[in-house]
Order: sequence, then structure tokens, then C-alpha cells
Amino acid sequence: MQNESRAAGPRPERGGEKIADWAGGRLGCRSPAKTMMRRVFPDHWSFMLGEICLYSLLVLIVTGVYLTFYFHPSSEQVQYHGSYVPLQGQTVSEAFNSTMHISFDVRGGLLVRQAHHWAALIFVGAMLAHMMRVFFTGAFRKPRELNWVFGFLLLVLGMFAGLTGYDLPDDLLSGTGLAVVNGTILSVPIVGTYLSMFLFGGEFPGHDLVARFNAIHVLLIPAAMVALTAIHLVLIRRQRHTQYPGPGRTNENVVGLPFRVHAVKSAGYFFLVAGTIFFLAAIAQINPVWKYGPYRADQVSAGSQPDWYMGIADGLLRVMPGWEISAWGHTLALDNLVPLLAGVGFFLALGAYPFVESWVTGDDRDQHVLDRPRNRPVRTGLGAAWLSVYFVALLGAANDVIATQLHVSVNAVTWAVRIGLVTVPVVVYSVVKRVALGLQRRDREEVLHGRETGVIKRLPHGEFVEVHAPLSPQRLHTLTAHEQYAPLTAAPGDGAEDTPAWAQRLRVRLSRGLYGERSQIPKPTEREYKEITGRR
Repeated sequence: MQNESRAAGPRPERGGEKIADWAGGRLGCRSPAKTMMRRVFPDHWSFMLGEICLYSLLVLIVTGVYLTFYFHPSSEQVQYHGSYVPLQGQTVSEAFNSTMHISFDVRGGLLVRQAHHWAALIFVGAMLAHMMRVFFTGAFRKPRELNWVFGFLLLVLGMFAGLTGYDLPDDLLSGTGLAVVNGTILSVPIVGTYLSMFLFGGEFPGHDLVARFNAIHVLLIPAAMVALTAIHLVLIRRQRHTQYPGPGRTNENVVGLPFRVHAVKSAGYFFLVAGTIFFLAAIAQINPVWKYGPYRADQVSAGSQPDWYMGIADGLLRVMPGWEISAWGHTLALDNLVPLLAGVGFFLALGAYPFVESWVTGDDRDQHVLDRPRNRPVRTGLGAAWLSVYFVALLGAANDVIATQLHVSVNAVTWAVRIGLVTVPVVVYSVVKRVALGLQRRDREEVLHGRETGVIKRLPHGEFVEVHAPLSPQRLHTLTAHEQYAPLTAAPGDGAEDTPAWAQRLRVRLSRGLYGERSQIPKPTEREYKEITGRR
């Protein structure tokens, strides 16, 4: 009877539930919180890439706030009297002086400063890896086109945040990089000189450089990144998570972990990411400004290298011939302008690809199940070729270091990079596409003939064959659940009335390139499967 009375009475609320009910009733967040508790999150390691981005951004914000208390963004000249003896008595800027003070005189300052730098590198790296995962699996398809744009903008903003923060210490290495940036800006026709004067507060290097870069690095870019991240997370919540193909996974459901389990794993993953960043900061030295010394316009640091994410820009600049065009008293510096345009076009191609594919396919359905990269050979090849350009340009940014370490001519390295920028992407695209098609053929054979068992059997007429076993339903579903688009065959003029004929022709050609006979292997039909396997 005692147990029955307890069951019939109201269930006593715990302390956490009381607090949640109290806050929900006064803040109006009770329903969203309950909705979130009912959400399911796919459990796949590749989704952790996005969480690395978020957690490294949190570390960046926390460490950045700490550094702001001690950093003085000023170009005013002072004498250094800090703990680093080799530089004592030298004239330095207040920005460099405060950076030295953080590194040697503030308790834990060097650890936090290096953690901030390592977190920036990891953030941009995780953003690039996350975007490549989204690209190769087709997670950018409807309704996630805007999320792709926001992620693309976060990647670009992260690169510029790193560039502006890299230049704040006002050391010789950052000053060398700023001189390159200034030369690139000046190469922009008509408005280049005005942009340079506005950015640097006068003729380079100017007197307001550090203050303006500090405002951009501390206020403008972080505010934009936080806003984009918030919108990105809100859209994810409203659009549901994508999931990899598998039994029981459709566009109508989500298979994965409940929110509570996911939250516990995410919390542990946050501490793992933060711990890794601070571990690197503790054992791996990065950006030792005391070795470079303060910036002087008449000096250039030998063997200077930018952070890896700016390597493509520096690499394109280094391998571009020194071409110039002079006409009507004006000079067009192609040696800076062409790499600038090439770099901008390189990233815009990545940002615009989802819209091009959506226009070619004309598929207006919501897509929540991801593609296997092998089932989209052209897209996979294009993504691999894009990465190969990045890698070759990064080698170009280190042409002087490669030449000195390998004892070869720097001109030979430069020419190798020039040739590689043209040939390597073509080779990589062809190889990756053929590999994807080969994997499709293997999947087709596996579906029709079963999996290999390693058991050899001799037939009555003497032939030896390997015994194949039928696939499990789960494996069969994974290999056949994807949808294959048929290439467009409409003749010019057969498109929509408001579509120009040239646009329709272009769409047909792109469709044949993406989904034509040489771009995908037809998956087995149900009839073929029944005829070969004898199943009904």
C-alpha cells in the first residue's frame, strides 16, 4: 500500500528541475528547452569537426579577452626595459612592448598568448576540414544553402582574423607580411591607393596601423563571427541534422543519440579540444617575437613564412612573374593583381558550387541523407583538385625554405610550383574521379554477386572460382540507397521560357559532365538483382 500511495501522488521535483521550471516560466524558454531535449543527434566522428570549430572559437574568445587587458594597440615609440635582456634599451612600439610584457612579465601570459595563436590555427583548419566534409557528402543541398554560405564566410573571416591578429605585435615578421599586403592592395586599379591610405592611416606603415588592426581584430571580425555562428546554429536546429545513409535512415527521420547523451559527449569533447590547445601552447613555441625584434621599414626577416591558411596567397604572389603594364602614365602591377584575382576567384568557386549544382540538377527537394563521395565522382574530383591547388600554392609560399633545405635553386622550385598549379589539379581530378568510378564498379559487383569469402571451389569441369556470400540487408541498403541523377538531354530552346538559350545549353553540358555516361556507373536495378541472384 505504501508503494501505491507513492505512485499515485505527485512525483517530487529535483533541484535541477525546479530551477529549470523557475527559469522557463520567467524567461519564456520552457518549450524550446523541452524541444531540444527531444532532439536526436547523429553519432558519426565527422560531425565532430564542426564542434572543434565551435570549441576552438570559444578558446579564442576567452584567451583574446585575457590578452586585451594587457595589450596596448599603439604605434608610439618607447624604450624597452622588460625582462628580455637582448632588447633592453631599444626603441620599440607600445604594441611590441606590451607583447613582450605579456610574454615575459605577466603570469601565464605566454601560455595564453600561444594558446590564442594555436586556437586560431586549429579553428581555421577545422573550418576547412568541416567545409570539405560538407562538400564531399553534399550536405550543402536544400535546405542548407544558406548554412553553406555562412560557413564559407566564417572560413574567410577566420583567415582575416588570423591575419589582423598576426600583425598586432608589430614585430619584424608581421611587418614583412604587412608590406606584402600593402603591395597587393596598391595593385588594385583606381581605388588601391585610397584603400591603403584608409587602412594604414597614411603612407605605409603609417601611425594608426596597430590601432586600426586592433579594432578590426577585436571588434568587427569577432562580432561578425559570433553573429554568423549563432545564425548557423539556429538554422541547424530548425533544419534538422543530416545523417549518413543506412538502414532506417530517410529524409523523414534522424537516427542517433538523444540530447542528454550527446551533451555529455560534447562537454567532454570541449575539454579535450581545450586541453589539446593548451598542451600545444605549453610545449610548442609559436611566433617568438623576441627573436624577430621590432618592425623596421628598412629590414626584412629572412625565411619569413605566413601562417598556413594564408599560404595560398603568399604562394601565388611568389610564383607570379614580375609583369607590369604601363599605359597613359599609369602602371598596372599584374604581379600583385593577378594573384589577388586568382585567390578571390579560387575561394568564390568553392562558395558558389552548391548553387551551380542545384541549378544543374533542378532538384528542389529537401535532402537530409548525405552522399557517399564515391557516388558523386565529379564533385569529389573537383573538391580534391581544389585542395591540390591549395597544397601546391602552400609549397610555393615556402620556396626559399625548400631551396635552402634541399640545396636546390629557388628558381627551380618556383618553376616547379608554376607548372604544378596548372598540371597537378588536372591529374588529381582525373585520378580521384577514376578511383570513385572504380569504387562504384566494385559496389555494383558486390551487390550483384555478393561479398568475397576467400573460399575457393573447384567446378566439375576443373575451373576454380571463389565462393561469394549474399550481402546483409544493411550492407545492401548502404550500397543501393543513393539516387542517381539522369543527365539533361533537352535541346536548345526546350527549357523554360524565361531561360536564355545559351543558359539552357550550358546547363545541359554541365549536367552531362556531372551525371553523364562517363561520370557515374549505373547502380543495379531491381530486375538485374533478381535475375542474377535468383531472389524475388
